[in-house]
Amino acid sequence: MTESTAKKILVFSHRAEVRESIISAVGRRPATDLGRVDYLEAGTVAEVLMAMDAGEADLAILDGEAQPTGGIGLTRQLKNEIADCPPIVVAVRRKDDRWLATWSQADAVLVHPLDPLTAAETVAEVLRATPVPAVRG
Repeated sequence: MTESTAKKILVFSHRAEVRESIISAVGRRPATDLGRVDYLEAGTVAEVLMAMDAGEADLAILDGEAQPTGGIGLTRQLKNEIADCPPIVVAVRRKDDRWLATWSQADAVLVHPLDPLTAAETVAEVLRATPVPAVRG
């Protein structure tokens, strides 16, 4: 996979340190068979909506605890409003909140504190499971 075809991962949280912890945990190369990934950071819901509507992300990782709108509700909105919505991983603070992430139609869930091996493996599995879009012409 070349640099120009690197997968783009959108990372959303209103807190820069949470975005950084997600990026650090997943890393620049979550699996050797996927190549490098590039990150697009979003600190507001408006930035997420614009990026997702524009098709800029191959996968999104949303902070379930983001304020004022959390990633759980945002995931459900995106999954119901965007045709061919890219996969979404929700990061939650409590293991007990996994059911909420499932309700939101998230493709996977990460629990803080993020374990780098688990985070990278989870993101790699979701990326591998995503069908390659048809070429539009």
